[in-house]
Amino acid sequence: MEAPKLTAARFILVQALSLSLLMMAGPAAANGNRDILWNIVSNCVDTSAKDYCFRCSVPRAEIDCHSCRDTTEVWAESADFVVVRDIKSCACPGGFVHGLAVPRTRVTGFEDPLRPDGIWKFAWEAGLKKMPENELALAVNPKSQRSQDQLHVHVVRVLREKLPGDPRRVSTVDSLDRVWYAAASMAAALNWKDYGVLVTRGPQGYLVVVDDQSPEYDYTIAQCRGPKTM
Repeated sequence: MEAPKLTAARFILVQALSLSLLMMAGPAAANGNRDILWNIVSNCVDTSAKDYCFRCSVPRAEIDCHSCRDTTEVWAESADFVVVRDIKSCACPGGFVHGLAVPRTRVTGFEDPLRPDGIWKFAWEAGLKKMPENELALAVNPKSQRSQDQLHVHVVRVLREKLPGDPRRVSTVDSLDRVWYAAASMAAALNWKDYGVLVTRGPQGYLVVVDDQSPEYDYTIAQCRGPKTM
């Protein structure tokens, strides 16, 4: 698809919007714009709009509007979900993988009763295109540990040696459609109201891990060791 053309004035406006987005998505994002991911799935996935580059502050990578940190690179998409490159991947080595699976309808997070079971399978299948199954992990952070109020599943590499050994926090499911149920059951038994979820492959199915901190940072390779990323 040919990239939408911008007038000089609109290009300047897009640049200003992109700068604002980067400022909001930094370390202070928790106190800033918590709808960045919702805006991506609402305005940046579909490129057919004539004013696409004007409406979308982080366009898809194949649409030549901006650079890596200001673009949306789509790894997989369906009518219900999209998997996009996380900004943490920018300036990282080629083997580094960090994506985000996001619903294309409004779902705030793990606590939302509308959280879709199907997002885990969709994210898993997208992750398999990036790495071997035994390295793949999916993670959702607790509400207190996230900066965005649009559900997003991190597609990352697992740090298997870091996984907890506490049986109260780990269970096995044979279907990814059972992840939310298994996680909620363990969290209820631990009397946790806010919790994160990690999924990886186990010897007899999928391991589901719950954590009251960030499973993304505790149990996965969330950031590369190259130039500093957000």
